[in-house]
Amino acid sequence: MNDATSLLGGVTTPLITPMDETGRPAADRTAPLLGALADAGIDKLMLLGSNGEGPLLPTSVIGPFLERAVRQWRSLAPGGVATVNVTAGGTLEALERAELAAAAGADALVMSPPIYFQHRDDEIVAHYAALASIGLPVIAYNAPRYSNPLTHDVIDALLDLDHLAGIKDSSGDIDLFGHLVERARTRPGFEVSQGAETHLAAALELGAHGIVPGIANISPALSLQLTAAHRAGDRDEMHRLQALVTELTKLHAIRRGTPGVKEILAQLRLCPPYVAPPLLRCEPDERHAFQEFITAHKEQLIRPTKG
Repeated sequence: MNDATSLLGGVTTPLITPMDETGRPAADRTAPLLGALADAGIDKLMLLGSNGEGPLLPTSVIGPFLERAVRQWRSLAPGGVATVNVTAGGTLEALERAELAAAAGADALVMSPPIYFQHRDDEIVAHYAALASIGLPVIAYNAPRYSNPLTHDVIDALLDLDHLAGIKDSSGDIDLFGHLVERARTRPGFEVSQGAETHLAAALELGAHGIVPGIANISPALSLQLTAAHRAGDRDEMHRLQALVTELTKLHAIRRGTPGVKEILAQLRLCPPYVAPPLLRCEPDERHAFQEFITAHKEQLIRPTKG
């Protein structure tokens, strides 16, 4: 598959979720950021992932947000891809979220193994098998910081599921990623992407079909340039761009995670700074530090839509 027709090829932005003051999704506030991402050349989004605070949001509030966000993305990026993370603590809730994603027009579902409890391998595989009833392709999401890990044995078993279309790995384990790439070659059309931001270039060199870096919310151009350098076979340029991406991840030294990303976007007038409780928005001293961060990195940062 080429980037235009695949689910994970090229760059997927794991979109932050614009929220209102109460920490609920605010679909009416997504237009500035979606427009800027589309203008930058992004054509793939993943909604409600870890960057999107999905697991912090109750299922009852995500339906209207998904419907409007997917509709807006279709108008901005015709032919683009919108996938939705439906990770949950149990299979029944994951299925509820998956039904809402399907009703909103998602192209595929993204799901980590169940969170909170530790589960046997066969239980994790059964969790993924249950999503076949939704009728959409499923992308497994390996984020062991937050859920049960996808081990070699589980990955091998998941590849027997016809509806599994790919795997996004955010573990940072390059050996495991190499195993994913090798196993993907046994399944035509099966794709593998990298979400660990400091390993993007390494993953592409190993054979990743695409990358899903959270940093693409604030610097989509760097991610797009990195995949373009890979296609051109320019290793020196790849590693130069990887260094710039890694430099941008230092934002997490000011405030780790989504609150920091949202503060940057708020200062760029692209997204409200509000986050889902129990997260708290940045403190005044953090906001000042991000002002300095923006000044230092303004050449790499996303620009609002012209006009």
